[in-house]
Amino acid sequence: MRYTFRQLEVFLAVARTGSVTRAARELGLSQSAASGALAELERQFDLQLFDRVGRGVRLSDRGQALWPRAEALAEQARAVERELEGRPEVGALRVGATLTIGEYLAAPLVAEMLSRHPGARVALEIANTAQIAERVASYALDVGLVEGEVQNSELDVTRWRDDELVVIAAPDHPLARRRALGDEELCSVPWILRERGSGTRQAFDRAMAGLLPRLDVVLELELTGAIKQAVAAGLGLGCVSRLAVEDDLRRRSLAACRVTGRDLRRSLFFVRRRGRAPAAAVDAWISLCGGASASIRSPTHSRNGPARLD
Repeated sequence: MRYTFRQLEVFLAVARTGSVTRAARELGLSQSAASGALAELERQFDLQLFDRVGRGVRLSDRGQALWPRAEALAEQARAVERELEGRPEVGALRVGATLTIGEYLAAPLVAEMLSRHPGARVALEIANTAQIAERVASYALDVGLVEGEVQNSELDVTRWRDDELVVIAAPDHPLARRRALGDEELCSVPWILRERGSGTRQAFDRAMAGLLPRLDVVLELELTGAIKQAVAAGLGLGCVSRLAVEDDLRRRSLAACRVTGRDLRRSLFFVRRRGRAPAAAVDAWISLCGGASASIRSPTHSRNGPARLD
């Protein structure tokens, strides 16, 4: 074999981080050792895996083609190492979750994963749907749990479970006493919403199609808790996942408003890198989460859930 596993590790770390310096730090190597390993790999096969851009690097076409194969080989090598060391088959797992999922669903799942697989190591990263999708596509995360649409041909999107959004108001808000809200009522008040790029905002915009230009969005916030506080203070209506407000509705610190003619249902999804070799940790995680109900090969979703197969 004309290359070493260390050279492969350096290549993958540089591909993930876009920097020889960061890759060296990640692997516990000196920068000169990492640079040397990468240069020797390129020299041995007379190819250029990266284009040098300023102080960073970017994968060349050859490097881009090699990346998924190298990741698959590295995962298999790590599995062999675990077997040789007598460690459990399930090893490290890097999970990305969107804010609502991370705050209200992921923590119990991580605890259950560690309980079932004592040798597992789980790292949980919280970001919005667009950021999680990008991190999974670049191999920085093994699996993502997202709320929004994912448009990336490098990813497999799989339906996980159902959810719905709830329009919320302060209990003493005039519209909280209405039996149902129509379009005119929705356009008559200020709104506090999640930021663009979040799954919750995507679902809201889809549900309010044709009405968006008339809505008065006065605040866009990244934190669901901040939206609930602003709504409770009477600043306007909000729209968040039912998962996030079940306790608030029970305590009557917030009121749910019924909306007519608008479909606020949605699905939550698993996101994985397409073509990536199966990993025991990912399979164990998805099984623990309750499995997947449908694989979605297309990068776009229809209005009420799965992607169009076109």
